[in-house]
Amino acid sequence: MTPTFAELGAPGEVVAALAANRFVAPLPIQASVIPDAIAGRDVCASAPTGSGKTLAFGIALVATVERAKPGRPRALILAPTRELAEQIRTELDTISPARHLHTLAVYGGVGYEAQRRALRRGVDILVACPGRLADLVQQGALSLGEVDRVVIDEADRMADMGFLPEVRRLVDMTAANRQTMLFSATLDGDVAALIRRYQHDPVRHEVAGTGADAIDARHFFWRVDAHERIEHTAGIVAAASPTIIFCKTRHGVDRLARHLEGRGTPVAPIHGGRTQSQRDRALGGFARGHVRALVATDVAARGIHVDGVACVVHFDPPADAKGYLHRSGRTARAGASGVVVSLLSPDQVAESRRMQGRLGLSGVVHPMDLAGLDQGGERIDPTRAPGGAAHQSVLITPQDARRFGARRRVRSRR
Repeated sequence: MTPTFAELGAPGEVVAALAANRFVAPLPIQASVIPDAIAGRDVCASAPTGSGKTLAFGIALVATVERAKPGRPRALILAPTRELAEQIRTELDTISPARHLHTLAVYGGVGYEAQRRALRRGVDILVACPGRLADLVQQGALSLGEVDRVVIDEADRMADMGFLPEVRRLVDMTAANRQTMLFSATLDGDVAALIRRYQHDPVRHEVAGTGADAIDARHFFWRVDAHERIEHTAGIVAAASPTIIFCKTRHGVDRLARHLEGRGTPVAPIHGGRTQSQRDRALGGFARGHVRALVATDVAARGIHVDGVACVVHFDPPADAKGYLHRSGRTARAGASGVVVSLLSPDQVAESRRMQGRLGLSGVVHPMDLAGLDQGGERIDPTRAPGGAAHQSVLITPQDARRFGARRRVRSRR
């Protein structure tokens, strides 16, 4: 029987705030982490995006953190991207007022002065991207010496983006007797080095559904000639939105967004070359349903967390299997269903087959009957040896794609 938030140790006022926001039953990662985190244990958890990990550490922080002095926060959450930092703060703000705590997210792309003013007023829980936080510390806008609770979120992404040296410098500035919680899709390599350096006798949680099998989506692989890709992408959005479409380059994002808008499909581009206000407007419009698709570079693969995404489209193939998982994890979140479609030119099929093998997919390609689309596709099976034949992946012809584009069949379960 699933415990309640109260049974996990959450204070009554936090439980009431959770209930007011329709968080009634803890998710597996929350049930595992919250008691240890509230008890002050160091925690390392293998947890995918969409698993509920923000509230897992957020409830513990809100339940235990002490009030801060101006410019001297007591809890620090490090996040790799602006969007993730802001979304963590937003989620914390559903429960922090119940304990009269103040939160703030600091990241680049916006001015410094508003962040400095908020720090001078006093921030109990600070969410930060490493670069902007280092700048603010250097400017004397805050001190990390009284931070006794540290969360490193998406640590593997930090490693991928080259942030770990800065992360280490920042964590070294916090209190020596701090509690450290680390969340990552994987706990090996550079992440394991962080665990050894900063955690004392950590309790380890690896929630079922972590990694490849956490994406409970159906995966389709389409062969599409280059001159037909935009047409078929518009068809996918018509059939399965909200949709996130991934391109390799900023130029590719802007070009595809223009073409889709020209076909009457409301979309918004998002990539590292857009200003923070432009990125915020794109994400807000997508979350509110004003646009049916985001067209994004990999900056969005982990920085965007919107529930109810029905479909992810790999307009350009990802760099590797890890990139495929990061992108694809934008759909099928927190128990919802989803569809992942890869658009492949003929010369990309062989590499796609190799990637499928690494993901536990069959690598077999063949046309499929779209009449069975609702139950079709292939699910990732991480327990099977690569190259096994437990499933069949699908290669959809352009003729089938046109049929698919005329039908509205796939919806995300909310």
